[in-house]
Amino acid sequence: MKKYLLVALCAILVGGATSYLVVNSVLNGDKSTTYTYSEGVPQVKNVSFSGEYPDFTYAAESSVQAVVFVKVIKRSEGNQMPPSIFDYFFGFGGGQSAPREQVGSGSGVIITQDGYIVTNNHVVAGASEIEVTMDNNKTFKADLIGADPATDVALLKVDAENLPTIPYGDSDKLRLGEWVLAIGSPYGLNSTITAGIVSAKGRTMANNGEFKIESFIQTDAAVNPGNSGGALVNIKGELVGINTAIISNTGSYAGYSFAVPVNIVRKIVADLMDFGKVQRAMLGISMQDITDALKKEKELTTLEGVYVAEVVKGGAADKAGVKAGDVLIAIEGEPVKKGSSVQEKINRYRPGDKVSLVVLRKGKEHKLEATLIGKDAQDMGTVASQEKINLFGAELVPAPKNLLEKLGLKSGVQVSSIEKGKMKEAGIKQDFIITFVNNSMVTNPADVAAIVKKAKRSVLVEGVYPDGSVFYYAIGL
Repeated sequence: MKKYLLVALCAILVGGATSYLVVNSVLNGDKSTTYTYSEGVPQVKNVSFSGEYPDFTYAAESSVQAVVFVKVIKRSEGNQMPPSIFDYFFGFGGGQSAPREQVGSGSGVIITQDGYIVTNNHVVAGASEIEVTMDNNKTFKADLIGADPATDVALLKVDAENLPTIPYGDSDKLRLGEWVLAIGSPYGLNSTITAGIVSAKGRTMANNGEFKIESFIQTDAAVNPGNSGGALVNIKGELVGINTAIISNTGSYAGYSFAVPVNIVRKIVADLMDFGKVQRAMLGISMQDITDALKKEKELTTLEGVYVAEVVKGGAADKAGVKAGDVLIAIEGEPVKKGSSVQEKINRYRPGDKVSLVVLRKGKEHKLEATLIGKDAQDMGTVASQEKINLFGAELVPAPKNLLEKLGLKSGVQVSSIEKGKMKEAGIKQDFIITFVNNSMVTNPADVAAIVKKAKRSVLVEGVYPDGSVFYYAIGL
């Protein structure tokens, strides 16, 4: 009997020790397991079994102070009502009703310490007055610097210094399943933070035929009315997108939200800061995503890339040698799989920039180089001759010959009009004739743009006004 009890006791002790070692190994040892699939080429995946959720506290606390509540007031004239008999006898004012006032709201993200704020165009479109409220409840009046309906991005400016900001991340490096936070003011609830994962990339949405550039980041972070213009950040606290839209039958969150990638936002913001308007480059093609049906119909050799259905005559692609029926598979060495991806990549460049292309033609790769042109030039059919350039908010044209002769100048570039931008901020006025930029003589608008593009910190502009007065202006880059 004692012998059986001793054996049982030993078995219990050995089993308990084994269980302890296994549990301890799982909890405190290597928390990843390697899976190897033997079929075909081996694939190795390291999967974490820590059982812990990622820590969002740093990203949330470091970002929330740089997300603002945007209040928009839109005023419209009252409707003119026909006069009644009482107006003639009692003088009630001719039937003019009082102006109507509509109040809307959204969110915004502070991107510079001196008060530049990015939001959605649809949040501020038609605004008569814009007001932003910080996380600390401090309120500022905001000016609209510029907006781009094609990407639904707008830039605001408040008069302030040393504001908190969110650093830019890289939306290209986002991975499917990666955690992200959405920060904004849904339903007026300021500084609301929700979490989700990246569900898809390069999404497009149906529109009414307007020109749009869409390559949305889709997430399942809860986004509701009022979140538009708010921040989408990764767990490092970096800005990776601007929350823009939801798909819902009720108008409230239903599991799908969409954000403009920050790599698109950065270029739009830089253009609005420097030029006062977006410098949109165009490749000059009509394209289709490749489906299995299209592959069979056109007898293509791949499902990768986009099918070039049409090439704009005289456009950048046409001049580079792209032909209808080609399959565009790469831009600047980066693969493209959908039309939205092509739009996103081309949108990062400005007119005059060169990009490398790789196309498939009858199964063979061809490497080409395209010089991008401006959208306005392509739309007007004046691709070969771009006599006007918009730079830092100013429209530059060749100075009239009779004016150059009157002033005794050999050459010059005239500011034909000027709007918000670095030129106006420097003090330059309309009709100013630029003769030298960084001590180099300029003869046409392209010369000015080329010198500015090479400059790193600042630009010195020398010129003369039609009355003969000479001025020098310094423009910081």
